[in-house]
Amino acid sequence: MIAFEDIAVQLGGRIVLEDATFTVHAGELVGLIGPNGAGKTTLLRTALGLLKPVRGRVEVAGLIGYVPQRHEFAWDFPISVEDVVMTGRTGRLGLLRRPRTTDWEAVDEALERVRMTDLRTRPVGQLSGGQRQRVLVARALALRPAALLLDEPFTGLDVPTQELLSELFLSLAREERAVLMTTHDLAGAMYGCDRLALLNRSVVAVGTPEELAERDELWMRTFGISPHSPLLRVLKAAA
Repeated sequence: MIAFEDIAVQLGGRIVLEDATFTVHAGELVGLIGPNGAGKTTLLRTALGLLKPVRGRVEVAGLIGYVPQRHEFAWDFPISVEDVVMTGRTGRLGLLRRPRTTDWEAVDEALERVRMTDLRTRPVGQLSGGQRQRVLVARALALRPAALLLDEPFTGLDVPTQELLSELFLSLAREERAVLMTTHDLAGAMYGCDRLALLNRSVVAVGTPEELAERDELWMRTFGISPHSPLLRVLKAAA
């Protein structure tokens, strides 16, 4: 479970997120939806403890795995795929202790889940964009987390990789993990997520895709669009 209770976050002297309250239950995939600057990444970083809210609290049952946006990783660093995935275990290892058999087993399992076992010794600088994203997912899974936070995991990926990851994220949720994903792929979120949380500096609404598809006013408030926006027709068709 990941529970956000009345979260307010201040950056640069101004409130950028407030009144954020909703829960991601174990066993479900929730899409966090909103425009650029809505506070989606801020909310994820607050859950990770990287930002301290000025009000409210986050409750997480178990370890959190985090998949950042791909540009946040130094891909030119001379390191192999399996060594990147092992960095997901650093918090449990400590900085000086060498990996044990159980750590390598966790890495092996994570690489298999993202279908990267055959590339485990390849330098990460030689990977394609889709392969790099799968490495970041594997790094998060190596921790064997109870909850998984995904920040725009589909950006810039080809369709086969999007499908592979979509199926993986849903299967992880069905294994009783709580999975929260920010995404701009609205049609994919309507089709693949159990629930959606609409966010624009505060939580506008939370519900199933079917519940939200007909509520034009909620999407208009979230994205600042008109009643005639093609987006509303796309959402209804996707639901």
